[in-house]
Amino acid sequence: MNKMDKVLQVSGLTGGYSPKRPVLHEIEFSIRPGEMVGLIGLNGAGKSTTIKHILGLLTPQQGEVEVAGVRLAQHPEKYRSAFAYVPESPVLFDELTVEEHLRLAGMAYGVPGQDYETRAEELLIEFQMVPKRRAFAAHLSKGMRQKVMIMSALLASPPLYIIDEPFLGLDPLGIRSLLDRLVEVKRSGAAILMSSHILSTVEAYCDSFIVMHQGRIAAQGKLENIRSAAGFQEGTGSLEDAFYRLVAGGES
Repeated sequence: MNKMDKVLQVSGLTGGYSPKRPVLHEIEFSIRPGEMVGLIGLNGAGKSTTIKHILGLLTPQQGEVEVAGVRLAQHPEKYRSAFAYVPESPVLFDELTVEEHLRLAGMAYGVPGQDYETRAEELLIEFQMVPKRRAFAAHLSKGMRQKVMIMSALLASPPLYIIDEPFLGLDPLGIRSLLDRLVEVKRSGAAILMSSHILSTVEAYCDSFIVMHQGRIAAQGKLENIRSAAGFQEGTGSLEDAFYRLVAGGES
């Protein structure tokens, strides 16, 4: 498989906030179309720093990141338009309504008018937000604000979704709607990088996994690869069991 077959390619990434003390050390992984990858690790493992490098908020000290075959320095607009990002804490404009946020996302990603109307209405219904469509963001609960971020990302339909702790603040229906949608966009050919501490959900929905520990990749691949790296016999041990052994040296 050549590099163009990969929606996201992270190669030899070393970086962080200070050149003297890098947080990440030679991070290497890729995500293909139609693949959902779970990024897991303890707090401080380097997950958020990795995501910030992919988003272009941090510049690699070594290595490179490519999205849809291009680097940020080559084609900034093409690079940024190839992904949608759902952060852990929702960031909205307090003076805009729910509908106005969706319209802004549609304009930013160049979603055609009729497609926008159809997608926006479907998302409002699916995420139980029809009664709040004209509510200002300032008047929404954290869970509802998170739904607006998620709906805006799903509206864009980019080739790559980067989702950081998406379940915080969501009610059970919101979690179910998000997971159902992620399965749907994956089937349509999108790639998904999802960071979450809810390992049972990550195991159930992701195709492969990246376990980070102290700024390095401790294991990656299918569940069987993670089990093997943790010392489990074939077919035994959950993702949580393997994760615990890899990052804490614990016995299940």
